[in-house]
Amino acid sequence: MVDNCSPDSVARSVREYEGVTRKRGIGELIECLRINDQPNVVASFGEDAAVIRQDDNALLLAADGIWSKLMEADPFWAGYCAVLVNVHDIAAMGGTPLAMVDILSFTNNTLRNEVTRGMQAASKQFCVPIVGGHLHPDTPYSVIDVAILGTVKMNDVIYSSTAETGDRVVAAIDLDGRVHPSCILNWDSVTMKPAETVRKQIGVMQELARRHLVTAGKDISNPGVIGTLGMLLEVSKKGAAIDLDRIPRPDLQAHNITFEHWVRMYPGMGFILTCREEHTAEVCRLFEEAGMTAQAIGEVNDSSSLSVSYRGVTTSVFDLQQEGIMRIISGAKIV
Repeated sequence: MVDNCSPDSVARSVREYEGVTRKRGIGELIECLRINDQPNVVASFGEDAAVIRQDDNALLLAADGIWSKLMEADPFWAGYCAVLVNVHDIAAMGGTPLAMVDILSFTNNTLRNEVTRGMQAASKQFCVPIVGGHLHPDTPYSVIDVAILGTVKMNDVIYSSTAETGDRVVAAIDLDGRVHPSCILNWDSVTMKPAETVRKQIGVMQELARRHLVTAGKDISNPGVIGTLGMLLEVSKKGAAIDLDRIPRPDLQAHNITFEHWVRMYPGMGFILTCREEHTAEVCRLFEEAGMTAQAIGEVNDSSSLSVSYRGVTTSVFDLQQEGIMRIISGAKIV
């Protein structure tokens, strides 16, 4: 059970967490960038990857940047995560990652060597090559951004924006890991694993897509498990009620972290999904076979509010109709 857990304090800590609040500018930026709909662009802003139709197949295109604070704390881990988060964006859509390109800026060669060493390690582990990019060799700052290309059958794409009322919310996380020594809000469950293990875990999302077992999904990113669910619900125009005690978690005391800390952590390997009740057991079974802990933690509803409960006490984390996380005015899926 979750000891000394207050739904109000959990809700407040998630709402005020920088991993959540820094998403607020996305909606305004989208309105600046949005152009007329293109017939082959099936989905774009608000999804983990853009979906571009090619006959019966789809190209998946995504990009991610790494927090400068992580670069400063541990350049190897920053480089590794630059690859990891992009691979997860493609996997979350049910796709197979094909290749990556990067844009790198460095203040010194020592930093460059550590970042690229981390990128190379993750690229090899997940078998996704880095095939090009761009270098700024003379900047007063250090930044790493990566873009990735993937592919999936058009009819098999997993969207963020298609959760349905009555769906079960499933959280799947690899709990066999550690608090990363250089970043206490990162859970590292990947760097120590064989390539076969992490590829099998990514492969679960591909199987869920092929078998159409889930209605929506996202990889759990910097906003943590609750914040990521909020982003999924925002673009789906839905709400949900979840039970805090059912969120998968490691032995918190052994790792010297609180539950409030855990739900804000980037989990290394983790996904938040919605599925029909009759598919829940099979979805969880597939993740368990890949070494991840998966559990139904709540249910999607029409409230436009994400609420959390513990021992009969319930509180709202986000009112997604009044004030969303990303504040996207219109839905991400365009056809």
